[in-house]
Amino acid sequence: MTRILFVVEAVSLSQVVRLAALARALDRARYEIHFASAHFDDLIFAGTSFTRHQIFSLPAAVVDRRVARGLRPYGRRTLARYVREELALIDRVRPDVVVGDLRLSLTISAPLAGVPHACLINAYWSPHALRDGFPLPDHPIVKLLGVDLAAKHFHKALPFVFRHFARPVNQLRRANGLPEIGGLPEILTHGDTTLFADVPALVPTGPLPPGQVFIGPIPWSPPVALPPWWGDLDPARPTVYVTMGSSGAVDRLPVIVDAAVSTGCQVLVATAGRVELTAAPPHVYVADYLPGHLAARRASVVVSNGGATTGYQALAEGRPVLGVPFNLDQYLASDAIVRAGAGLLLRAGSVRKADAERALTRLITEPSFDERARALQAELARWDARARFEDVVGEICYRQTTACV
Repeated sequence: MTRILFVVEAVSLSQVVRLAALARALDRARYEIHFASAHFDDLIFAGTSFTRHQIFSLPAAVVDRRVARGLRPYGRRTLARYVREELALIDRVRPDVVVGDLRLSLTISAPLAGVPHACLINAYWSPHALRDGFPLPDHPIVKLLGVDLAAKHFHKALPFVFRHFARPVNQLRRANGLPEIGGLPEILTHGDTTLFADVPALVPTGPLPPGQVFIGPIPWSPPVALPPWWGDLDPARPTVYVTMGSSGAVDRLPVIVDAAVSTGCQVLVATAGRVELTAAPPHVYVADYLPGHLAARRASVVVSNGGATTGYQALAEGRPVLGVPFNLDQYLASDAIVRAGAGLLLRAGSVRKADAERALTRLITEPSFDERARALQAELARWDARARFEDVVGEICYRQTTACV
């Protein structure tokens, strides 16, 4: 059987669930599946029979704290530890293919081990993505200068910032006899094969290099039962589904909920176990986790941290999105949805109740948002990421076999 090793950087739920969903989709009669992660949450891995391998990842809180301060999440020493563990793991497993999601060190360990590396990433990180520029994240400089002044200088500083964030990877590649790759976008999208978990209609690109392909969004919902209050929902009242996921600005959650209540909506809230909403007002229904696709289907608008996982889940149900992003990845995903006309964006660092009220009112009452969301729903329905992924893995393995003949 073909042996596949999945290696995930478990700093947010989205990275883990995407790889786990792809691993689940593979035919177990043809593939032997190994999965490496810092932790294995039953919410994601229940019912799987993957061979599990414990590896080190920086704690999510450490990464979040460094990103919030505008610092590099990974230094050379941390990445060197990652590479050592990955080389030892690859030597034990001897995979035919290694698949990674946000595991930057695989750009070093996989070529050193001589194993094909498939990189899963969103196309909005690609240097070939068609856009006017990068959105300004909630960097500490924004608080110092204000949004307008910081945005004015952001595009000038960005090449230096991207090289700064890429430097530890490039240094470690050079130390191991590998050529430098480039800046952060080049490193994030580097692999023998690059799999974009998007659709071109949402994230258009120019001509892509060989081996870079779209496979479509990877849907996932927590496998949890509907809460007891689900039957109490008022079918006549507009509904807003709110979740900041595992990596959003959860401190903004009360502001968003209050705004939704003020617009006369009933509110479904999934906290991901990160915060307690005490004394919830009438028409606010709270759970740690909800089946996200059903909550989005029930809602008129979905409010999220702006990231691709919940954003694409909302679009798959034909629902417009209010993104409240914090980090650059969330801003890029939100920006793509806004440019497609299927949502709005509010900055997590400065969002106020009045801003959220206006945005929610627009998304509920202006037909264009619903129309664009439904158009993207039809487009997303044409893509089957799991089937496309298995096809790509088969092609990689075929090339490996023919190269050895």
